[in-house]
Amino acid sequence: MRMLDQAMIEALRRIEREYAAMPGLRLTASQINRLCNLPQDVCESALDALTRAGFLRLSDGTFLRIPHRAPRRAVVA
Repeated sequence: MRMLDQAMIEALRRIEREYAAMPGLRLTASQINRLCNLPQDVCESALDALTRAGFLRLSDGTFLRIPHRAPRRAVVA
C-alpha cells in the first residue's frame, strides 16, 4: 500500500466534508476542483479514490455521495 502525501489527504478530507455538509450534492469534477480549490491532478486522484472506496459514484458526469446503508444482517435458520 502506498503512502498518501499530505496534499492528497487534505483533498480527500475537503471533498468528504463538502459532501457530508450538503446531502444530495451533485458536482462535476471541475466544480469540485473549484469549490475545494485543489490542483486538478490531486482533485482527480482524490475523486478516483473516493469512488473506488464507495463514498462517491459518478453518474451522468456528476459525482454524488452514496448513501450509507445499514449493514446486512446474517440470516439465522
